[in-house]
Amino acid sequence: MVPADINLYGFFKSVVLLGNMSTSEEFQVLLCAEAEGYVRSLTPFDIPDIGSVRWCQQHEYLEKLNMQAVISASKKGDEFVKEFFISFEKVPTLIHDLVATEIWKKKIFPEIVLGDREQDIIFPLYAVLYHEAIVVNLLETLLFHQEVCMLAQDLIVDLIDYCYYKLIYLSNFQQNDNIQMEMGATKGICLKSTLKELEMQDQKLSFDIAMKSVSILSYVISHLSVLPLACTERILNTHDIPLLLVQLLEAAPWKTEKSREIFKYEDSAWRKIELAENPLLVKHEGQVWIAVLQLLVSTEYKMKYELTSYKKGILLRLRPYLTEILIDQIPALIELQYYLDHLAVLDTPAIKKELIMEQVPDTRERIMKTYEGHWTNIAQNQSQSFFSASSSHYKSWASRLAETYSSDAFENLIAGPPKCAFCGHLATKRCSRCTSEWYCSRKCQVSHWSKHKQPCGLLNVAFSQMNIGKSDL
Repeated sequence: MVPADINLYGFFKSVVLLGNMSTSEEFQVLLCAEAEGYVRSLTPFDIPDIGSVRWCQQHEYLEKLNMQAVISASKKGDEFVKEFFISFEKVPTLIHDLVATEIWKKKIFPEIVLGDREQDIIFPLYAVLYHEAIVVNLLETLLFHQEVCMLAQDLIVDLIDYCYYKLIYLSNFQQNDNIQMEMGATKGICLKSTLKELEMQDQKLSFDIAMKSVSILSYVISHLSVLPLACTERILNTHDIPLLLVQLLEAAPWKTEKSREIFKYEDSAWRKIELAENPLLVKHEGQVWIAVLQLLVSTEYKMKYELTSYKKGILLRLRPYLTEILIDQIPALIELQYYLDHLAVLDTPAIKKELIMEQVPDTRERIMKTYEGHWTNIAQNQSQSFFSASSSHYKSWASRLAETYSSDAFENLIAGPPKCAFCGHLATKRCSRCTSEWYCSRKCQVSHWSKHKQPCGLLNVAFSQMNIGKSDL
């Protein structure tokens, strides 16, 4: 039987946030031997196999490996998950999985939604939509380490391209849309609108994934000295990441205002801040500044960057941002300030181009070429074979995921008593409809309802559909 109290939305979202939480000393998701078996078994899957029995099994493995990796890193304990990814050289498998899942979300998911499918497939579809976030979160944890980055092999350029597209998305992001979805009042959910609500949740998640990609790219840049020269060329000149980072700092997607209140994206959530806190950097903003510093000030990279008058003008737009308050937070930025001051009074230097054998990413191109013109057929086959509530595969998968995503299992990851979702005080009461949120009083629950209404409705629909045919499980 699938338990009715599974916290689907809260669990998925909170797993992505797990790296920012304190964890209990005793709890572990996986034993060392289990993690070894899980990592050893990881294999690349192509688009038609996403949602299959074997893919679902690997999805569960990656979810648990992700949680264990974050727990180990946050506790500064034995990072055996990282060591197994190094030993079995499975980092390229993760990157392939990331690219394939992103393509599935762009090409297959819309076809399933447009196909007017039955509404009781929300649970497996939701899991696939969040699969990209799971892999991104795991890569963010692993790629902090230089030796893991080196083992990405030829797929490191595919990862650079992936992050490049995510940064473009962030540079053009409309903050008010996201803040409205996450913090504003929304209409309730009915059964007929479930797939549309899934699309909205996917849009919200896309922002979270893109912000994780900022961290991943910052780690890759910090490890450039041990990566192939083609990576440096791709970052500096093919994609011109320095200019893109300038645009990102100007767009500041991690900050927005609503109703004269300031919100910043920190710890994977939008948080209201006081006016006095406005000059303080959030994590991703600091990572972008450090990446700019490394690419422009380091002699090794500065001499390889093809600087033109146009690029010079864009780079100099950073000068007004380099205030005393900013430099106090990242003192090394004084070197960037000196570099820009020097650049402003000098002519654009001539760049000596070196002959470089460019390493071209082929994972995305190969997948797109292989299945071009077949997206609709793949979506139809997957809808019938993998995402049909009448199939035994769907029921068994829902049961297994329910065990993985159970409230009890997740709550073991979080130390301390629950806090009220509205005021932050200690909470003793739960939302009886979805069991996702905690409150200290009825008053706080009523005040928070406008924000909680949408996810609560989505959870309620998901739980109802998960119990279809539960007597057969």
